[in-house]
Amino acid sequence: MDGKLFIGGEWVEPQGGHYEVVDPGDESVVGLAPEASPAQVRQAARAAAEAFGAWSRTRPQERAAILDRAADIIQREYEPWTALARAETGAPTGIARGMQVGVGAARFRRYARGALEPVEKGLPPQVTEAGPMGKAGVLGALEVRQPVGVVTCITSYNNPWANPAGKVAPALAMGNTVVVKPAPQDPLSVFKMAQALAEAGVPAGVVNVVNGRSVAVGEAAVDSPDVDMVSFTGSTAVGQRIAEVCGRSMKRQLMELGGKGAAIVFEDADLDAAMMGIGTTFSFYSGQICTAPTRVIVHRSVHDALVEKLTGYLAFMKVGEPAAQGTVVGPVISAAHRDRVESYVELGRKEGARIAVGGDRPAVRADGKGFYVAPTLLVDCTNDMRVVREEIFGPVVVVVPFDTEEEAVALANDSDFGLISYVWSGDPARAFRVARRLRSGGVGVNTIGRNMEAPFGGFKRSGVGRDVGSYALHAYSEIQSIVWTA
Repeated sequence: MDGKLFIGGEWVEPQGGHYEVVDPGDESVVGLAPEASPAQVRQAARAAAEAFGAWSRTRPQERAAILDRAADIIQREYEPWTALARAETGAPTGIARGMQVGVGAARFRRYARGALEPVEKGLPPQVTEAGPMGKAGVLGALEVRQPVGVVTCITSYNNPWANPAGKVAPALAMGNTVVVKPAPQDPLSVFKMAQALAEAGVPAGVVNVVNGRSVAVGEAAVDSPDVDMVSFTGSTAVGQRIAEVCGRSMKRQLMELGGKGAAIVFEDADLDAAMMGIGTTFSFYSGQICTAPTRVIVHRSVHDALVEKLTGYLAFMKVGEPAAQGTVVGPVISAAHRDRVESYVELGRKEGARIAVGGDRPAVRADGKGFYVAPTLLVDCTNDMRVVREEIFGPVVVVVPFDTEEEAVALANDSDFGLISYVWSGDPARAFRVARRLRSGGVGVNTIGRNMEAPFGGFKRSGVGRDVGSYALHAYSEIQSIVWTA
């Protein structure tokens, strides 16, 4: 199975050969990933299309049982698959265990239940008079959610378990078939997910996993005529290109794109709570998460106090190898991304920001290997700086002061992005008032926590559509209306 693609229920040799997957922590080789050809991607889409009819008619209870068994298998293989996730992503052990593999299993379990959720809803009858459309009568109506068809799932590198599971599980629960295209940096975990589904009894062609670094592989996964929908998580720039291709053939889209989360901290906020929430940006996936509160908009009266607390907090942010005990901040995904993050820090300095802490490359290993970035806090920032406006996707936080509530809202909304924002205030009425004015798909009030049944998605350039909870089931379905004479 290792090093092979999963197409039509078979493990097949890749026509493009293999490439090395590198451990971001020490630059060792984790394994060999397959490189599909565009023809193999189209073959996977054709297999998914051929399997769709039978799978879409499968009893919901059978789909639920397969998803449940897949969750059981993931839990059985928890430790070795955690080690693999840690190695190919560079995530510290706790994150690889709990937030990657653990969340992946939980999402299969959640959508096993989701497969049993009602897909029909009766609508109020309508009395009609005689006319060109027929005799007078009473018309009944039913709203029915139907599967979309073949869904291409293109997933992000920051979480090769939770992100694919959050697409594949609800898509399968609704009766769709899927072609999964993992991020090329860390695809090995996604093939383990396919292995779990195959062992769980998913029929041939229902799940297909293809992979490759070539742009042509991704293009084939999007523009194949057998694909009815594309679900993508990644950068706004790539999302725009995918949307253009989907628009030509009217494919359905679900897009979770970039973010530049604003964290508004009022003068009456619990600064320790704000510090802890904002501090997750530095530690959680080393800032490689689109929901991170990376843009701190703080009342001028508590600006210095919050900066002091964040500076002190960073003293406890141990940067280390992912498997080492006590590591809080691991590496970023690649040397190229490390260089990109560091270039933004230098750009911020040139723009006039002050580096309150961080900014230097940490010496984690004696041999200098690993793609480590120091958690960095940039202060004296203004909203016109590129470091404030552009997504850095690393352990970097920028701080912008404000004087009035109106100014705070204006600063927060002056962004191309609108995924998740945050408000910290001791006045619940003000916090909720401000939250309602923020142009973001989600707002955390005095918390960075997420309710995993709440809709998730973005305003503006942060995406199209909503998923999570039952909203994911809706996202992977079409609504059909059936009308009859009562």
